[in-house]
Amino acid sequence: MIKHIFTLIGLLSTTVSPVTVAIVNAPQNQIGVMDNIATATSTVAEAVKDINRTLIVWVTAYSSTPEETDETPFITASGIKVKDGIVATNLLPFGTRLKIPEFFGEKIFIVEDRMHRRKNNFIDIWMPSKTAAAEFGINYTQVVVLD
Repeated sequence: MIKHIFTLIGLLSTTVSPVTVAIVNAPQNQIGVMDNIATATSTVAEAVKDINRTLIVWVTAYSSTPEETDETPFITASGIKVKDGIVATNLLPFGTRLKIPEFFGEKIFIVEDRMHRRKNNFIDIWMPSKTAAAEFGINYTQVVVLD
């Protein structure tokens, strides 16, 4: 099992801090080495969790106009009224919170709408006007999923 932990840590060395790698590579005769391995294993689990929460997707924008939505342009697929902070995507369940740091810093968005089924690697941000949506354009960027 320890061999597997070392292998996993080696594969994830770019996401694990140098301190963690140093703890795992500590000599076997050190007192408390099992505690160090447990700490390293915990750190690896956190690193894997962080990796799984980051997506690289196309991010676009839409507004509440009939040509961009359906016949109820102000109601999302989840049934709530559109507002700032709403996103549409087919990648995540309704209610999922996410950030788009490159463009919006720490602002939190919530998945409340869906896109056309062919859009399987997209997140669409609701904007109050068609002009604002067009100005945002299309961007390939990192999205951080919070839940």
